[in-house]
Formats: sequence, structure tokens, C-alpha cells
Amino acid sequence: MPDPSTHTEEHKVSGEGLVAKVKELIREGNVRRVRVKHDDGRVLVEFPLTVGVVGVALLPLWVALGAIAALAADYTVEIERRSS
Repeated sequence: MPDPSTHTEEHKVSGEGLVAKVKELIREGNVRRVRVKHDDGRVLVEFPLTVGVVGVALLPLWVALGAIAALAADYTVEIERRSS
């Protein structure tokens, strides 16, 4: 059963814009979870984000996203947000 205090959004991005888009979404501050999906709908990577995660703690996220982006495909970034 979905949590009524959250909602999801999807953003289509190219491989080269993947890391920039995820950084932009995380900076907005109310993102709880990020999923990166391939065009066929397979989830390639999923990261839960907790309050207070900043800087060095996100390094593995950037490394993984950089490796995925290097494949130069189109992706869907699905984010789960806390409702305001």
C-alpha cells in the first residue's frame, strides 16, 4: 500500500544528463528515494535518501550514476517525494 505522505515523479533523461538531473532533484530537499530505470522499465539502481545525507555520503551514488551514464542510453529517473 503506497504511503499517502509521498508521491512519485518521472523524468526522462539522456545518459549525459543523468548525474546533473539527479543532483538537481536531490538539492530540492524533499526527495526520499531515487530510482534510475532503463528504457525497458528495468530498475538499474535505487537509492534511498535520508535526511542529512550530504557530501561524502553521496559519493557512491555519483560513482554509480557516472558508470550508468557512460552507457549513453536514455533513462527514466523516478523520484519519491514527501508531500508538502
